Amino acid sequence: MENRYEQFRETVKPALKSKIEEFKLYGYDSVKEDELWNFLCKKKWKRDRDEKRLYQVVEDILSVKVGEYMNYATVEAFKSPDFFKDQGLKELSKLL
Repeated sequence: MENRYEQFRETVKPALKSKIEEFKLYGYDSVKEDELWNFLCKKKWKRDRDEKRLYQVVEDILSVKVGEYMNYATVEAFKSPDFFKDQGLKELSKLL
């Protein structure tokens, strides 16, 4: 997802990794860096009108709460296409 915060992505990689490690401490081992970045772009920074500075971007990353991210991930999972709707149905019909 290309946006105005993409310029910070390489610079804030250590903050992203730190947050991912925090998630792992809480037992959420499956969260990936790209998923966290997409969450920030789609939710945290969705309505931002003003240009953020580097320290503000890092602050936003480090302030993400596990529950906040997991709520987002759950909603995104419900939005994804149903496996059985397309390809899964074909696979099931082959098995029957």
